[in-house]
Amino acid sequence: MKELPKTARAVIVGGGIVGCSTAYHLAKLGWDVVLLERKKLTSGTTFHAAGLVGQLRSNANITQLLGYSVDLYKRLEEETGQATGWKMNGGLRLACNHERWTEVQRQATTAHSFGLDMQLLSPKEAQELWPLMQVDDVVGAAFLPSDGQANPSDITLSLAKGARMAGAQIFEDTKVLSVDVEKGVIKGIETSRGRIDCSVVVACCGQWTRDFAKSVGVNVPLVPMQHQYLVTEPIPGVPRDLPTLRDPDRLTYYKEEVGGLVMGGYEANPLSWAVDGIPKGFHYTLLDSDFGHFEPLMELSLGRVPALETAGIKELINGPESFTPDGNFIMGEAPELKNFYVNAGFNAFGIAAGGGAGMALAEWIAKGEPPFDLWPVDIRRFGRPHFDSDWIRTRTKEAYAKHYTMAWPNEEHESGRPCRKSPLYEHLKADGAVFGEKLGWERPNWYADIENGEQQQDIYTFSRPNWHEPVGREHEAARSAAVLFDQTSFAKFTLKGPDAVDALSWIAANDVDKPIGTLIYTQMLNDHGGIECDLTCVRVAEDEYYIVTGTGFVTHDFDWISRNIPARMNVQLVDVTSAFSVLSLMGPKSRDILERVTRDDVSNESFHFGQARKIGIAGCPVHALRVTYVGELGWELHLPVEYATSVYAALHEAGKELGLRNAGYRAIETLRLEKGYRAWGSDIGPDHTPEEAGLGWAVKLKKNIAFKGRDAIEQQRTHGVKKMLATFVTDSDIILSGRETIYRDGVRVGWLSSGGFGHTLQKSIGLGYVRNSDGVDSDFVLDGHYELEVATERVPCEVHLAPLYDPKMLRVKA
Repeated sequence: MKELPKTARAVIVGGGIVGCSTAYHLAKLGWDVVLLERKKLTSGTTFHAAGLVGQLRSNANITQLLGYSVDLYKRLEEETGQATGWKMNGGLRLACNHERWTEVQRQATTAHSFGLDMQLLSPKEAQELWPLMQVDDVVGAAFLPSDGQANPSDITLSLAKGARMAGAQIFEDTKVLSVDVEKGVIKGIETSRGRIDCSVVVACCGQWTRDFAKSVGVNVPLVPMQHQYLVTEPIPGVPRDLPTLRDPDRLTYYKEEVGGLVMGGYEANPLSWAVDGIPKGFHYTLLDSDFGHFEPLMELSLGRVPALETAGIKELINGPESFTPDGNFIMGEAPELKNFYVNAGFNAFGIAAGGGAGMALAEWIAKGEPPFDLWPVDIRRFGRPHFDSDWIRTRTKEAYAKHYTMAWPNEEHESGRPCRKSPLYEHLKADGAVFGEKLGWERPNWYADIENGEQQQDIYTFSRPNWHEPVGREHEAARSAAVLFDQTSFAKFTLKGPDAVDALSWIAANDVDKPIGTLIYTQMLNDHGGIECDLTCVRVAEDEYYIVTGTGFVTHDFDWISRNIPARMNVQLVDVTSAFSVLSLMGPKSRDILERVTRDDVSNESFHFGQARKIGIAGCPVHALRVTYVGELGWELHLPVEYATSVYAALHEAGKELGLRNAGYRAIETLRLEKGYRAWGSDIGPDHTPEEAGLGWAVKLKKNIAFKGRDAIEQQRTHGVKKMLATFVTDSDIILSGRETIYRDGVRVGWLSSGGFGHTLQKSIGLGYVRNSDGVDSDFVLDGHYELEVATERVPCEVHLAPLYDPKMLRVKA
């Protein structure tokens, strides 16, 4: 048996497709890599994977990552000489009702936005590609020619061979006993065959990853779920080049297998596995087949593929796989431990994602950053609720059950709720609040008029939803009177210490060395100038800042700030989110209301925009921040949680005669679109710079102050940009939700990053980047003739670079 090396630069734990892909790519980048598998390669989850490879996702970069998998699998066998079983036979997706057909049409537009060829077919055309199926109930179908299928074990062994060819060492039957960590630094790894000194550990352990990571204090929110599919004997008339087939209305999928079929699906009542822990020694093992649980899927499939009724069944495979609370996999460097990386939780599409996931994480490890924005799968998207395995399992069951259900716009999860609540939760609920959830927080999305019989719940549709008019009322109140948003869920940090100014000056792109009481809007950039954080800072003392960012970014932004504090600077970052409630009072009458509840001077002369100060309301010391994300006069009122109900009551009593009403997050969205305010995670992020996003005014280039990303921004300021964020306006009957394709003079130039409705304009609004490889400026953007592709139909639109709505100028652009 080959002797274990004493040292390695990186040790990868887990020999499935993801571990082997990560080793393959990291070795090709010149790294000294050792991969350890406790049993045999593919013996965890990979060996029983179904092997379908689809590419389209709702995010451009994740689609790109899956597309890389396809490109890799096409060439891997020739490179390594090891068979992969790869077949690019295309993928079909059926629609059996008109709502599903709308979803498929919108998916086709998303595919076009991201550069994929997705073709819409009639039922007859679909049947010609898949002759075994009945199509009496089919409305239409989508076909992606570049989708395919692979043999999971073969493709993994091919990646392993390619990794060895590039210099990686792979050891089977080698169990990892522990990771040696000293004062937060990885020193090595102890195995059943001895120790390896290393500084980087990569956890690719599938369903075992949560327990392994927990041993070093890292949280990986995934749980094992049972997933079944059957394999038939050969069926007459099944061609070897049969496309993969997804039939979401019947919750099932199919692929050809040695002249027969594989058929599986995602049942509405999924079964957990190993609730009390994965049995010791579990490997190359399947669970007992559960024919009773699989029977409903089988009955659904017979209506689509009648030949299954008489086909011989080879086996019903029941294999546990790791699933996550949001249905996306988990990747990246753990925020709890430097140089501990995770690549796990693939929700039964590990074969489709494996090639790209290995590439992306390898580049992340080697270069200190991912190759592109991977926020939808970033481990830092999780937070406090994700430490509880029972909560994770509850939410994951819902995500599994929704795998093939309709992906409605703005759909909310229902499980594991309520979890985190503002002190005002019951008050707002009684007032008609319909809540959404973000990182466990219950947040009011909109308010139903329950006194007049409006239903206090979301009714999902691809048309205008039931909350359209209620949100319009809230929108109008914000423009004409005043509204109150409960934004207690905001993430809030304090940065304090003798070096607070110097540390934040390095991390923040804007000038933060301002007088006490100044509010600073800023981005935090990576070395390419990409926007890693988008937040506000308040200087509350010579040595202290109060930082506010979005609810969903608490883990990410805390990690980014803490990791980028320069060495040896004396400063501490503390998460104070749970200590403070936030009531945002917005609208032209907000000052009138505030003057009725405080003796402090809140006049414009005394309290300018961009200032912050302590004021008293109802016996509470309130930290008032004059800022807005809705385009109106307003304040964020930050206060200790125990005062929330008193201050809320005082504001409503004072605002009763002035038209004050509660408003929710969906009104914030419609209001900010009219003003052109950007949202991190959609309109801006690590792939977008302030110059490209129209936020260059918030970058301190005129000051001789070094900051992270400065060089990249200076280069763009000198040489220009190749994409620019613009606002698009179209008719009110056109429903925009994001990812619609942008055409300039008939040429595809991008897609919408955000979409919605502007109730003041009575128009549909979208934000999106106009791209041109030869460069983009304002003249290029404004000179073009534009169309948007919406559900495969092109519609005319107007383009703007200035805000559509500006209360200072009383300007509304139609």
